Amino acid sequence: MSISVSNISKSYGEQKALNNISFEIKQGEIVGFLGPNGAGKSTLMKILTTYLDPTEGEGTVNGFKINAQPLEVQRSIGYLPEHNPLYLDMYVREYLLFNAKIYKISTSKIEDLIKRTGLTAESNKKIGQLSKGYRQRVGLACALLHDPQVLILDEPTTGLDPNQLLEIRELIKAIGKEKTVFLSTHIMQEVEAMCDRVIIINKGEIVADKHLNALIDEKEQVIEVEFDYRVEEAFLLKLPNVTEVKNIHGFIYHITFDTNIDMRPIVFDFAHDNKLKILQLSRKNKNLESLFRELTNPS
Repeated sequence: MSISVSNISKSYGEQKALNNISFEIKQGEIVGFLGPNGAGKSTLMKILTTYLDPTEGEGTVNGFKINAQPLEVQRSIGYLPEHNPLYLDMYVREYLLFNAKIYKISTSKIEDLIKRTGLTAESNKKIGQLSKGYRQRVGLACALLHDPQVLILDEPTTGLDPNQLLEIRELIKAIGKEKTVFLSTHIMQEVEAMCDRVIIINKGEIVADKHLNALIDEKEQVIEVEFDYRVEEAFLLKLPNVTEVKNIHGFIYHITFDTNIDMRPIVFDFAHDNKLKILQLSRKNKNLESLFRELTNPS
């Protein structure tokens, strides 16, 4: 396993930031760590990178224990924190050379890395002169400098404009073809665009762990139907494959079915046979956004 998290908890006094978190990430996966602000995403990433110690539990990165082998963990990962710490008075190439010396590695691959991360045109500028998007590229280049097998990226696309966002997204996807990538975000579209799998955290607890393909192919579907008068929910439960019926408001109902067959024709025929008039009928498949809202809604 590239990353293994076993029963990790983290408390700050009386406040529990993480509560008994467990999951594993295989080599070569791109996994999105999704959750509302303050859910515990950054705290877990700081624990995995050994910047914080867990209150309870243990974890491994590339086979190294975060509690017992922190230096080995740090050497084996590339980390881009949420607030990218850069020396703004240094030139791009100078900064990468400086970090290569810290890692005690060869500087021979720096030019290739500058090209790969799209920094060639900016490489002779001071970092303080760069846009947010290019500063993120410098952070990614630094994280890749020592050729780690695991990348841990905390909010890598925060604050980027649409063009910068697309560029960084494509860069991360390309990196993910060779390495394990664990990235945190609160932007669901970023997970859908880049990741193979999503882990959702809320109030310090894992509330979902799904592969994106499984989520897309989810059998469960919701049909929204509006009749011209109120219908008893027990009556709609007579439909085949129904798991739940909810009256949303007025004469509008959400009917949940446990099947991937489009149930709209079935609902239409059922209404016709029972002399019900349908004012509107639509299918609402459960996607990542609706799943996120369902699992993290404070109400």
